[in-house]
This record gives sequence, C-alpha cells and structure tokens, in this order.
Amino acid sequence: MKLLTADQMRQMDQRAIHDYGLAGIVLMENAGRGAAQVIAGRYADLFPGPVLILTGKGNNGGDGYVVARYLGNCGWDVTTVALAQREQIGGDAASNLEILLNSQSPVLFYDPSQTVDDTLNPYGDSVIIVDAIFGNGLTSAVRGHYLDAIHWINRHSVKVGAKVGAKVAAIDMPSGVEATSGQVLGEVVEADCSLSFAFAKIGQVSYPAQRYGGELSVIDLGMPRPLTEVVTEQLALVDSGLAQRLLPRRPDDGHKGMFGHVLLVAGSQGKSGAARMCAEAALRSGSGLMTVAVPATVQPQIAAGAPEVMTVALTENEGALCRDSFVEIKSLWHGMAVVAVGPGLGTQTETQELVRQIVQDCPCPLVLDADALNALAETPELLRRRTAATVLTPHPGEMARLTGLSVEAVQSNRLEVARQFADDYQVCLLLKGARTVIADETGRLWVNSTGNSGMASAGMGDLLTGIIAAYVAQKQDVFSAAALGAYLHGAAADLCAEKLGGVGFLATDVSLALPVVRQHLKEGIYA
Repeated sequence: MKLLTADQMRQMDQRAIHDYGLAGIVLMENAGRGAAQVIAGRYADLFPGPVLILTGKGNNGGDGYVVARYLGNCGWDVTTVALAQREQIGGDAASNLEILLNSQSPVLFYDPSQTVDDTLNPYGDSVIIVDAIFGNGLTSAVRGHYLDAIHWINRHSVKVGAKVGAKVAAIDMPSGVEATSGQVLGEVVEADCSLSFAFAKIGQVSYPAQRYGGELSVIDLGMPRPLTEVVTEQLALVDSGLAQRLLPRRPDDGHKGMFGHVLLVAGSQGKSGAARMCAEAALRSGSGLMTVAVPATVQPQIAAGAPEVMTVALTENEGALCRDSFVEIKSLWHGMAVVAVGPGLGTQTETQELVRQIVQDCPCPLVLDADALNALAETPELLRRRTAATVLTPHPGEMARLTGLSVEAVQSNRLEVARQFADDYQVCLLLKGARTVIADETGRLWVNSTGNSGMASAGMGDLLTGIIAAYVAQKQDVFSAAALGAYLHGAAADLCAEKLGGVGFLATDVSLALPVVRQHLKEGIYA
C-alpha cells in the first residue's frame, strides 16, 4: 500500500484542481459519497439511524456535509452539528453546507454560550457518530470546544465488550492525530473505522495513531491518473501484496549453494540460546547454509541443539568473544553471502572492541542486532566507513543509545528518528516495535503491517536477525530483506497468536511457523 504525507496529499489536491481542472467541490463530493457508501455498508445492521455528524470549519467538515446528505438520502436519521459558527465556514465546505441546509436536513451550529455537552447530549443515543472535525489538516494540540467534543465522542462510543454506544467513523483521520507522524495532539477520537481519501497517510498506519483509527478504508477520489501513477513506494505499508512481490523465487532444481551461506557471530556463556534461535530462523527462512561462530565453551551446546548448522569454536575470554577472535572470524567471512553479528554476544569490553573491528573491516553485508548495536552506541560513525551494505535492527532502547535520545523521544517520533539515522549513517535501519519501521539512505520509509503484542517476549529479536540475514543470503537487497523479514516475522507471530493464544507463545513457536507463513504468502493466502 503506497502512502503519502499530509503535505503530499495537499499538494496532490492542489495539482488536481489547478493543473487538471478538477474542481475542489468535485473532490469533496467524491470523498463524501465514497465515505457514506462505506459507512452505510459497514453499519447496515444499524439502519436507519440515528446518525450524528460532527463537522469542523474546514474541508473535512465539507466532506461531512456530503456524507450527511447521502446518508439522509438513503433513509438514515441524520443530524449534523457544526462545531463552528455559520459565518466561519467558507469555500467548498460552505457550498456543501448550503446544499445540506436546502435539503432540509437538520444542522446545528456551535453556540459559545452553551457547553458542548449541552449541545450534543440530546444526540447521545446515536448509533453512528461521524467525525469530520479536523481530518488531514491538524498541526497543533486540540483545545477549547473541539477538545470537549472529542471527549464527548469518546464517552459515547462503543467500548470493547460493551453493548451500548455509537460506532465512530473518522473521515480521513481520527481528529486529534497528525497525519504524517501519527502523533496524538492532545486528545484523539477513538474510531471504529477511518476512511482515507486517494491514499492512506503514513501517520495513519503508524503508532500511536493506528491504535485509534480502527479499520482503514481508502476511497477513490477520481484523481487524474497522471497524479496517482507518479506516487512511488518511497512511503509504503508492507502488506501481503508488497511482501509477496519481495519474496525471492526459488527454482525447483535449486541446491543449497544457490541460497547463500550465512555466518553468524554470536553467543556467550549463558546466552547460547540466542545464537541457536537466530541460526535456526535463518535456515527456516530459506538460507542454504549456516555457520555459527561462538566462544569455544558455547560451541558444544550449539552443535548438540542445532544439528543442521555448522559451528566454529572461537578463542574466548571467560565465556565471551575477545580481540583474539577477530583473526579467526576474518578467515571465515570469505565466500559468505552475509554476516550477522550480535545475538547473545554480551557487553564485555573486549567483545565490544571485536564488534567494532568487524564493522570496520568486514567486506560482506552485515546484519547488526542486540549487543552489536550496544557496541556501536558511542561510535556509530564507524558505520560511515563501511563499503558493503549494513542493516541495523534496534529496539527502542537500543535506538536511544545509538542516537543519544531518550526512549520516549524515539517512540514519540519513530518515523523521523529512523529516517534521519538511516540518512546520517547511510544504512538500512529497522526500528522494532509495534508497526516496525524500515528506513534507508535513499529516503525510503516503510511501515510493517504484521505482528502483535505477544511478540514482547524473549528471543523474538534473535529470530528477526536470522530471517533478515537469510533473505540477504538469497540475493535480496538489504532493504527488501529487512522489510520482507519484518513482515514474515510478524505474520508467523500472528499465526501463533491465532493457533496458540495471544500471549504465551514462544520465539521457538514463531520459528516453527516461518515456513508456513512463507508458503501462505507464496500462495497468496493473505492477499
């Protein structure tokens, strides 16, 4: 699914109007008619109403007036409340307001002498509330009577498990969120569904906004084809269709040498499981060969538990890799398709020095995770010296250490933090978490659609490292490998949640599901 920023959507609207002669009022008509059709179909069991439509003074309110007209024409019992005075409403919105008034559909206007509750409480039995207050245009925190209106909507909406309350449909964006970053600006409408126009906005599919938007539908506005055809996948949601296109073809007569050899540098005393899970995930994701290089005392544990992998016992210092391990590792990476570093390594001083040496000297594509990222926290500039491709897969805490930001700052602006780091250090950056973000040095910014909170469990990141390394080994570019890896990782966890329950499945369960979800994707089962 291609995505746009709020500014890109506004520019497309303006080009449609000024360059192609598609009148703004026609776009508004198409938007409102399409939204009304989705609402009427989605909530057909609630027909014929009553429906309350809340509008602002801008174009989102104009969309709401069109929705009100079409729902009223279909027989719904519609009342519109404009959270503005009539003289504040202008342009195409005013034209559609006039049509609605001439149609004798009930419309009330904001009266500053009354509280919002006094105005809206007579409509508290509405079965549908349509939020057409701000839409795509909000850039500052919600205040005043608009804030009161959002509070009222949320008090009267259906909550999970409740039998009473209204279904809330958000026109374009749930009011209270910023369309590009997905950040909540003070307070936000909690919608059952959101109806985006022409394209979804990137903030719409990102957290925290995604938590409040409900099910997303994208409505065709009839934009001129030359405008829509030039929209690239620079911003995109990694859904089943996109992931399916990324899936590498696997010839029937293929052999293990065709699907890449992965070298994994990982493990320390007490943390052999991370190395083992990472290696097994790579093999379950289709890599042809896997060599695991671990401290000598850890090697027997890997060899006994994962017979499919090759192991190398490296020089160690008290159960952890050390500076002297480098010469042995350097001798191994010749002929490797990719080198993955980090799971279970530990944070001993010599281990961190080893990681930094690998980052500087390794000529192979690198996938860096866990303790490898911590080793780079004080010297991320080493990444700029690399000539081969690099993927970093931090969780928010690791991202905070890499950037010097707080975890809260990372989480409050995930998209921009990921984009900026990828650009600064010329790497592919995969920022883990709800709606994982994948960014690269070309400005691509993709958001993953799969996964669930059951993944907040030990070992999940180790799997992802192995999955991404496997797809790099199968000749995917690092960005595609990271995006596909994130999708399949989340899809495998979603399958586990469906079969085993939403909480309590293990990383090893997810690993077992990887071949299944890959086959599902190949066959288009998720399409």
